[in-house]
Amino acid sequence: MPATLPVPIEFRLPYGWLPAKPNAVATDEVAFAAVHPHPDAGFAANITIDGGIPTQAETLADLADASVERLRHAADSAVEVTHRREVGPPDGPALTQHLAFSASIRDARRDLIQSQVYLSLQDVTDSHERAVIRLALTTTANQHDSVLAEFQEFVRTVRPGSGAGA
Repeated sequence: MPATLPVPIEFRLPYGWLPAKPNAVATDEVAFAAVHPHPDAGFAANITIDGGIPTQAETLADLADASVERLRHAADSAVEVTHRREVGPPDGPALTQHLAFSASIRDARRDLIQSQVYLSLQDVTDSHERAVIRLALTTTANQHDSVLAEFQEFVRTVRPGSGAGA
């Protein structure tokens, strides 16, 4: 997980979730990943965190659309946006979306759901600059409802960090 976030954040993992081993994540865009302790049918639900600095013209919806396209290529299947909603005040907008897709994992096709939250964080020194942090929960379709509340609890703990280290 060699990626770094554009701004420091702090968060608390849900009880029982474990930080993933750095070599367990198949993408170099992820800054942090955690796994659920109880896999479903050989797939461990996971939470990932990544982020970047969008252009001033890019909206959260644009970033979410781009994420859907990347997932289509990675999953090699159709990706259905089953829910999308923009929330929050103008100075701190957020976007949530749920994606349904299938992927081959360990020689078996799995129906998966990814819940994504995009958080827009303004630069404290320059209000015209912002960073976007994406939080994602990926689960099997069967396990999604049982871990979604834990992901929502995790999202509520995400805060701008001091950058002083953990």
